[in-house]
Amino acid sequence: MRTEDLRYLELLNRLRGGQSTIEDYQLLCTRIAGNPKLQASLRQKPWNEAPILVFRNTLRTQINNRAVLNKAMEMGLRPMVCVAQDYFQGKLIDDLRLRKTILELPDNKTEHLPGYLPLVPGMPVLLTENVTTELGLSNGTRGIFHQLVYEESSADIQFQDKNFPTNTKFITQPKYALVEFPNCKLDSELAELQPKIIPIPISEQTFLFDVKELLAENVAKGAKINKKNTKISIKRKALPLIPAYSITTHKSQGQTLGKIIIDLVMPPGPVEVASVYVPLSRVKRLDDLLIIRPFEFVALQVKPSTAQREELKRLDRIAKTTPKRFPISM
Repeated sequence: MRTEDLRYLELLNRLRGGQSTIEDYQLLCTRIAGNPKLQASLRQKPWNEAPILVFRNTLRTQINNRAVLNKAMEMGLRPMVCVAQDYFQGKLIDDLRLRKTILELPDNKTEHLPGYLPLVPGMPVLLTENVTTELGLSNGTRGIFHQLVYEESSADIQFQDKNFPTNTKFITQPKYALVEFPNCKLDSELAELQPKIIPIPISEQTFLFDVKELLAENVAKGAKINKKNTKISIKRKALPLIPAYSITTHKSQGQTLGKIIIDLVMPPGPVEVASVYVPLSRVKRLDDLLIIRPFEFVALQVKPSTAQREELKRLDRIAKTTPKRFPISM
């Protein structure tokens, strides 16, 4: 257990066992943003640099895109977005509807390569695949984006997307991104680069896309009844990076974070006890977290199943045998 605050530790132990009390709920409510006693502003340090932990990839992507665009505006820079290159049967997809639909898929459905990657110098990013694990460059490693190296293409000028400002510079031929990884284990700096700055090249991944999503509802139902295989294989080339202003609670597992902002309003669908326990246990003290909006006590009352209890025990055993990682300060 990474927590140093004894009262908070007891709260977490009750939570993971499905035995949270009304006192636990009231204690967490003291950390809701807007509470005048907190004297904490989301617009000021350290909270304006703290990652926002959410439960759904779609919400995470929306928050990240908006945060990058806001930072570009504050810096007086033109928004810049890398666009993934998607191939079907060895050819670049040129059907506009199909291309747009696939680009807008959440990255958890595209082997963690984003269709759109907005970038601005100084922004936090997250690696989405293992690059060099022995150097500490693995899936989930946090870094700071510095620069994009790319080729100019006529397709960049033609590309448009209503989800981004009209003056956005779209880049379809990126080569690599220069990213600073403060905790990287590389002893010597690379030629002509500052220490801890690593070039992250384009990655290739293959994933399946169900074209029923493009069909009219009655046609899609017919395809299902006839048991037709409507999935196609897509090869994507893109940078294995995503913005890290917001991350999913799943992605935060195993990390110790300096400050975090979390949302405890549960999304629709089945709820697991780990869903709430994971984000709350990323910090060492109660004072290191803010809750973005009011939530219901029921979010803390989920009873763990036998399988969940066994999984939590397994994670405990791993934590005891794994060397401690350096806390990440934002």
